[in-house]
Amino acid sequence: MTYPTPATGGQSGFQQTRRLPQVPFPQVPFTPEPAPAPTPPAPPAQAAAPKKPGRDRYLDLLRSVALVRVVAYHLFGWAWLTVLFPSMGVMFALAGSLMARSLSRPAIGVIRGRIRRLLPPMWAFSVVVLALLFLGGWNPGKDPDSGGTWGWISLFNYFVPVGAPSFPWHLGDKAGLLEDTWPSQAAGPLWYLRAYLWFVIASPLLLRAFRKVPWATLLAPLALTAVVGTGIVTIPGETGNAVTDFAVYGGCWVLGFAHHEGVLAKVPRYLAVSCSAIVMAFGLWWASGHLGPDGWDLNDIPLAQATWSFGFVVILLQYSPSWQELPGRLAKWDKLITLSNNRAVTIYLWHNMLIMATVPIIDLAYNLPFMQDARWSGALDSTYMLWMFVLTWPLIALAVLGTGWIEDLAAKRRPRLWPNGVKKRAHSR
Repeated sequence: MTYPTPATGGQSGFQQTRRLPQVPFPQVPFTPEPAPAPTPPAPPAQAAAPKKPGRDRYLDLLRSVALVRVVAYHLFGWAWLTVLFPSMGVMFALAGSLMARSLSRPAIGVIRGRIRRLLPPMWAFSVVVLALLFLGGWNPGKDPDSGGTWGWISLFNYFVPVGAPSFPWHLGDKAGLLEDTWPSQAAGPLWYLRAYLWFVIASPLLLRAFRKVPWATLLAPLALTAVVGTGIVTIPGETGNAVTDFAVYGGCWVLGFAHHEGVLAKVPRYLAVSCSAIVMAFGLWWASGHLGPDGWDLNDIPLAQATWSFGFVVILLQYSPSWQELPGRLAKWDKLITLSNNRAVTIYLWHNMLIMATVPIIDLAYNLPFMQDARWSGALDSTYMLWMFVLTWPLIALAVLGTGWIEDLAAKRRPRLWPNGVKKRAHSR
């Protein structure tokens, strides 16, 4: 942007060259006028206007990759995916960074806004799940794990995730439309919303502590995980699970603070990467001696999950390029990345149920005439999981169309069916 040059009071800057005749003037007392205030210098013509703050497309890319990895993990169950890309640690770190940015405003309003944007999509999901549970004959008051009055009270957690909701581990027939373990699969993602809610509520205090003692606040969750995630101190029931989740992913949430506040940027890259590698190596070493029922699945090994996720997130954020636009070949994924970020809650809530919904759909293929041939049926058997993965995404797209607009209402925006950014960019032109 070029700034106009300020006026100079009519002075041309050129000297007079024509000699005037010498005419005597009367002697008049001369009173000097006050000197005009100096005109501030004009900014350089090449100075550009500052960029308007916008979304960091690198962080959006990380969130999209994390969502795809979560879907793949819940479908295939590959333990090595938790090592390849610790999605939950990344998602908590990104949420922590956004929360730190929002806390430049009054904390009460920020917390209220975050809760408001979380609950309506959860309500839509919970109504469907509870309807299916009740239609299947489940009675919370007679649940063997949390029956009686407490079974009915725990239903509150389906609408405000302060704790763990109750659900039956088995419901229906194993050979029915949905496998009899579907309630636990459907309710599985709700733990993330519970942890997120408590992180949001604790964020004003955590951010204040981080600004006073940053390194102590950053490392405290790892120390807490070493206590409650290794058996040194055992907290029973869902309270213990909630505390463990808070400790395991607390370091990643505070890393989001460090990224937003610029603390990570002040650490030399070689030092940050070296220390992260040591922390991650410790996590793998600890996991090797505490393998769970699924082997190297870090979700079953709290201290390994906490340290591996912590070091992984430090490296991702240390190399954060802060893209305003996706570069190179990544640009072709711009629409899907925009869509997934605008519907992240919807995708996360519904993906497990939709994975299970692919089974009865794929099973219809066995009724086709050519499937009587053993070669064709055998080919479908061997690629069944792959077809589930492929079919899950169209079902997720239907969920986005059917319920995703609730995220807009929760954020007090105009409802949009398919918010992939196309109309916004076209309008801005």
